[in-house]
Formats: sequence, C-alpha cells, structure tokens
Amino acid sequence: MSEAGDFQVRFWGVRGSIPISDPNSVRYGGNTPCLEVRCGDRLLIFDAGSGLRYLGNEIVGAGELVDTDLFLTHTHYDHICGIPFFKPFFNPQNKFRMWAGHLLPDTNLRGVLCDLMKSPLFPVPLEIFQSKIEFHDFIVGDSLNAGEEVVVRTAALNHPDCATGYRVEYGGQSICYLTDTEHVAGELDQTILELIDGADIVIYDSMFTEDEYKNCVGWGHSTWQAGADLCDAASVQQLVIFHHDPDHDDDFMDTIAEAAERRRPGTVVAREGMVLRPAQRDQDIDVPQRKAAFAG
Repeated sequence: MSEAGDFQVRFWGVRGSIPISDPNSVRYGGNTPCLEVRCGDRLLIFDAGSGLRYLGNEIVGAGELVDTDLFLTHTHYDHICGIPFFKPFFNPQNKFRMWAGHLLPDTNLRGVLCDLMKSPLFPVPLEIFQSKIEFHDFIVGDSLNAGEEVVVRTAALNHPDCATGYRVEYGGQSICYLTDTEHVAGELDQTILELIDGADIVIYDSMFTEDEYKNCVGWGHSTWQAGADLCDAASVQQLVIFHHDPDHDDDFMDTIAEAAERRRPGTVVAREGMVLRPAQRDQDIDVPQRKAAFAG
C-alpha cells in the first residue's frame, strides 16, 4: 500500500507474448504485462496479463476492497489472460471500470472478453464474476477520468490490431506506459514524443535488440535503443525497459541492463516486484525477494 500523496508503479508482469516458467528467468520474472499504479490511496491497474493473478492475490490477502479502473493497452491474449483468474472480480463488494481504446470497427471490450470466456476456449462465461464491472470503450487520444487529481492521457501506438499508450499525471509528476508499439527505423514517433514530453518515468516496449529487430520488422514491437532515443528527445527522467522476449533469460537481460546503463544512465530493466517512485530522482529500487514459483 502506498502512503497518502505517494505516486508509484509496481510491476506484476513484465514479459511479452507468453508467460514462462523457467529457472533461468526467475530474477526478472515470467508473467505477462500487469502494472499497479498508486496515486496516493487511489489504485489504477494497467493491463491484465498473467501478472494480474498475483496482484489479485495480494489484494485479497490484504483484505482490500477496491473501487478502481483497469486500463488495457489492447486485447491481445498476453494482455488479458489474467482476467479469468483475478480473484477480486468474484467479490460482490468490489467495483471496476475497465477501459480499452478499440480502433477497429465492430469491436468492443465487453464483446472481446465474452469471446475470451466462452466454450470451447474457457469453461465459464464472463457472467461468473460477482463484482460490479463497467466496460468503457474510448477514442484513442481522449483524456480519461480516473479520480480526483489524477489525469490519464492516451495516444495511439503502432501495433497490429491497434494499441493505446497511457500517461498518468498526479501531483505534478507523470508515469507513461507504452507497450506494445513498433518504431520506424531512423525516425522518432511524434505521437509518442508528445505523450511522454518531460515525463518522470517511461515504461517502453523493448522486446528486441537492434540486431534482433532486423528480422522482426512488422511484428509490432520495438527496441530499448529506440526507447532511449525517444526519451532523450523528450527530456524524460527515467526509461524502463519492458515486455521482455520470452527467450531472453536472466543473463541476457543482465547484458541489456549493462548496455542500457552505458547508453542512458539511470535506465532500468523491469522486474516483477519492482517499485518505482518518480518523486525520488536518485531512488533506491525496491525489489522484494521473489520465489521461483512467482515466475510462471
């Protein structure tokens, strides 16, 4: 739990494409995307990958009742696969507003999730949830209402089937979340630059290295080097490398962390359990001791 006035992000899932359970990937983690953002005592959730299950267990274990917003970047499976296993959805005292910026015609969030949780893909329907859940589809580019003194801005990302980037502003500071997105080699994405301008923390899709990206053009993902270029151009305080390739083990991620620190000092590689607070410019990174079971 964060203190009154505190602004922080905690990482519950940092992996891309598919959850992994691998003894060589325990330190960084194997769950797919899920972030917990605390704006004082206000909880916001971003993405609902397999990491959402662990956040839900934490909420239930703490006896916390929630009235909150869950923002999805998009509805590819790795970003929604935790929804059926999120225990707070089964408590009738909880309230949720789920948001998605679908740009494709004839799609809406509730319909997509109904398709996720129906035979033969899943044994029980969406209606199994007992909490109050509202489904909101918005136009990408809108600013969203996430509570008093909290502003959530949105922008379109370059990804198959479309995706949304978010900027959360609270207490004069900002945390940006940009996954999944693909850069164009040699160019800076002007939409992203506008969204992240002067941000304190930018969490960026860094699935590939530059060498790997040459064989993955059009897949909808970017590199940490492209993220560093964007953050330099936008005067961002700290870059966070995110959406790790499932084939990148801990040793490989260590080499990325070392190279990124040389390229842009202060850059960190996201790990499950890591907590960042933009107010602390020379902050210590809080990474609780993790068990191997948490990775898969």
